Amino acid sequence: MYSLGEVWTGIKNPELAFSRLNGIINHLRVGEGYYPDGVDIFEEDWDNLVILDACRYDFFEEQVYFEGTTGKRISRGTTTREFIRGNFTDRKAHDTVYVSANPWFLRLREEIGAEVHDYVNLHSDEQRDAANGLTTRPETVTERALRTNEEYPNKRLIVHYLQPHQPYLTEFGRERFDPHGDTMLSIKRNNATRDVVIRAYRENLDLVLGEVDSLIESLTGTTVVAADHGELFGERERPIPVRLYGHPGGVYVPELLEVPWHVIDTGERKEVVSEEPVRAIDEGADSQAVKRQLEDLGYRT
Repeated sequence: MYSLGEVWTGIKNPELAFSRLNGIINHLRVGEGYYPDGVDIFEEDWDNLVILDACRYDFFEEQVYFEGTTGKRISRGTTTREFIRGNFTDRKAHDTVYVSANPWFLRLREEIGAEVHDYVNLHSDEQRDAANGLTTRPETVTERALRTNEEYPNKRLIVHYLQPHQPYLTEFGRERFDPHGDTMLSIKRNNATRDVVIRAYRENLDLVLGEVDSLIESLTGTTVVAADHGELFGERERPIPVRLYGHPGGVYVPELLEVPWHVIDTGERKEVVSEEPVRAIDEGADSQAVKRQLEDLGYRT
């Protein structure tokens, strides 16, 4: 939740200040630091859950081309932080292995009491592509997810890609946006129009969909392609009707809460077994390094 002090620090940017105030109002209204009326992913039926970061339902529906049935769900968050809090708080998911290019689970897991059988860290410095915005490229996620799937055939598998979230990785996006940092600042620095932002976003989505297509061919069981939250492209927030880009916390509007739920059912299911975690999942992960990685992606930590 944003503090009043954080609202004040954004006062030079009225849009940001009003957005943060919206977050405070909505968190107080629902009584949680996430959206409690959203779906609990662990109560849904899947063997493999592929998460696309900041993927809007309407854009996904237009651009998805591989097999499966597209539906939608309401997320428990409008940021990855809220999504993790809403789905993993006090969760002992010992039947699940989590492969992630987003650092928020590692940042929050001790605070919220979350456990998984194993966590595969794909946001460490050696995994990130400094030339393209200090992010983990989607092909890196695919390659490691395939190896992890072979290593843990009897576990539910979560694969968290960072795209279509910024930074934009195609030539068009790289030429027009800063490689990392806050979405609104990047747009203003580069004087980008809404059409330019949407084109860069759509190209990032196409990029990651190609990787998902190659991944799902090798997965066993029911696979769901979903998202942690959506993205704003100048739509109005609530209750203060400010227009913003990105995915601010506590802004509970359809463009951020509605996420794809694309089901690929092969008919064959995994025989999932719950076992104690294989090791301390923060092994090799320095808390300051995780904080820096989040800040590189434009997150307030």
